[in-house]
Amino acid sequence: MASIDWSTHRVVVTGGAGFLGQHVVNALQKRGCAHVFVPRSHEYDLRQLDQVIRLYNDTRPDMVIHLAALVGGIGANQQRPAEFFHDTLLMGVHLIEQGYQTGVKKFVTIGTVCEYPKITPVPFQETDLWNGYPEETNAPYGIAKRALLVQGQAYRQQYGFNSIHLLPTNLYGPFDNFDPAASHVIPALIRKCFEAKENGATEIVIWGDGTPTREFIYAEDGAEGIVLAAEHYNGVEPINIGSGLEISIRDLALLIARETGFEGHMVFDTTKPNGQPRRCLDTSQAAQLFGFRAQTSFEEGLRATIAWYRQERLRDQELALS
Repeated sequence: MASIDWSTHRVVVTGGAGFLGQHVVNALQKRGCAHVFVPRSHEYDLRQLDQVIRLYNDTRPDMVIHLAALVGGIGANQQRPAEFFHDTLLMGVHLIEQGYQTGVKKFVTIGTVCEYPKITPVPFQETDLWNGYPEETNAPYGIAKRALLVQGQAYRQQYGFNSIHLLPTNLYGPFDNFDPAASHVIPALIRKCFEAKENGATEIVIWGDGTPTREFIYAEDGAEGIVLAAEHYNGVEPINIGSGLEISIRDLALLIARETGFEGHMVFDTTKPNGQPRRCLDTSQAAQLFGFRAQTSFEEGLRATIAWYRQERLRDQELALS
């Protein structure tokens, strides 16, 4: 039973037009939330304090679900670390402060698995978060998100502000970013396989040696976990949102090749960074505190993602020919 009457609740979802955001908005609407506002970057630059103030004045939300951030894979993080830190931090700092100032009832910050230390016992438990520095290739982004956790906890301690912090693992699914300059590993590999097949290439190149492991959660499941936490969780500690599945990059690449029909070779470029050695979350707190468990099997979600991307490529090709 929901602890929130969504039919009367006004919710701002920053980043609501993005990959995960679209799924969060859908989950809210399925619950009968009639007042969901998605600020667009061309209307509200959330890095600017005056525009954040204007956003709150325009929308008067009861709740903010803050997903907006500058995001990308290892390459993008390495090329633009200052932007990843600056933009992610400023957006959150302004939104939390003005949320408190305007009397928002609940603020939900979406953190990242990149906040965890580079070497963390697997599965990652929330109590491990401060036991070391994040993996170097995405540390500026991870530290910016950690700072928002501290801000939310400080505002709770001093002002009684109901701010919660969630730590989702790597997401994948329809609406993901398949741009090779900014995409994460699953969309990057799917695109490489499609392009190799179309171009008759016999191999694809993958960053690193293939040994690192990652945990992935289907975006629709991740969104459900976020909304369940928004409904039921009001605690001070960060909470993991994940699936509990751990797979190596090598096995992931082989699986995507099989599902896309690419029959060529995998070349692992060991001059490129591996990133964090292992990633897999302990999700027991989410299950215990607000009943969240991921429902979509990895192969089922991967097939749905590939099918969506195939349709997008066909549509784009048809438009190019028209």
